Amino acid sequence: MSEPNVQLGRAYAACLRLARQHYENFPVASWLLPRSMRHHVAAVYAFARRADDIADEGEWTPEQRLSRLDDWGGRLQTAVGRTPSADVGDVADVGDVADDDEAELIFAAVAATIRRFDLPVTLLEDLLSAFRQDVAVNRYRRWEDLLDYSRRSANPVGRLVLRIAGYRDEELEAASDCVCSALQTTNFLQDLDVDWRRGRLYVPADVFEPFGATEDELKAPVLSQSWKNAVGEMAARSRRLFDEGRPVCDAVDGRLGLELRLTWLGGCRVLDRLSRTGYDPRVQRPSLGWSDGPPILWKAAMWRLHRRH
Repeated sequence: MSEPNVQLGRAYAACLRLARQHYENFPVASWLLPRSMRHHVAAVYAFARRADDIADEGEWTPEQRLSRLDDWGGRLQTAVGRTPSADVGDVADVGDVADDDEAELIFAAVAATIRRFDLPVTLLEDLLSAFRQDVAVNRYRRWEDLLDYSRRSANPVGRLVLRIAGYRDEELEAASDCVCSALQTTNFLQDLDVDWRRGRLYVPADVFEPFGATEDELKAPVLSQSWKNAVGEMAARSRRLFDEGRPVCDAVDGRLGLELRLTWLGGCRVLDRLSRTGYDPRVQRPSLGWSDGPPILWKAAMWRLHRRH
C-alpha cells in the first residue's frame, strides 16, 4: 500500500474511533451501515463532533468559541482546496479540542470523502453555522426559527449520508430533512431540563405562550400543566415531521434503509414514552432501553406491511 493510502487509512481509522467513542449520539455509524460507507460517514461525524465540542465544551468565552469555530471552518476550506477568508485565525487555536495530529487526520479524511462523493461543502458549512448559533442564541421566538436551526444543525447529516449512499433525489432529501428535524426537536424535548439548567430553551415562545406558560415556571421543581401542554404540542409537531419524512424510509433499500427505519421507529417511540409521562420529561427522561429493541425490530421487519407505526 502506498504511503498516501496508508496515511488516509490512518485518518479514517481515527474518525471511526471517535464515532465509536460517542456511539450513543451516533447510531448512523452502526454495523447496519454498509461497510463501504462507515468510514466516510464517520469522517463527516468526526468533523461535526469536534466542531460541536468547540461550541459546547471547555471554559472558553463566547468570543473564543466563535474564533475557534472560524478556525475550524478555515481548515475545512484549506482541506478542500479553497482559500480561507481573510478573518480566519490561527488554526492551532483548536488544539484544545482536537490535538493537531487528530485534527490533521479528521480533515484529511473528510476532504477525501468530499472529493470521492462530490459532497456539497455548503452542507458542512451549514453545520458550522448552527454551532456558531448555539454560542450566540439560547432562545427561539418562532417554531420556524427552530426549524431553520435544525435545517443547519441536523438536516445536513441526512443529506450527506444519502449522497454517500449514492442517492441524488430532491424528494428523498426533503423527506430526510423532515426526519432529521423531527429527531432534533424530539431530542430537545428529551433534554428540556438539561438545556434549561445550561441556560438554553429550545421550545419556541410561539409554542409555549399560547398555553399561558412562562419561563419563570420552569424555575419550579415540578413542571406546570401549561408547560406539559406546550411540550405536548411540540411533540405533536415532531410526530407530523416524522410522518412527512417516512417516504425516505420507504424508498431506501438495503442496510441503510433498515438503519433509517430503525431510527425513525426509535424517534417515534421516544415520543410515545414522553406521552406516557403526561408530557413531563422531568418525571422521567424519555429514552430507549434494551426492552425497546424487540418491538422496534419487529416493526422494522413488518415495515412494508404497516403504513403507520
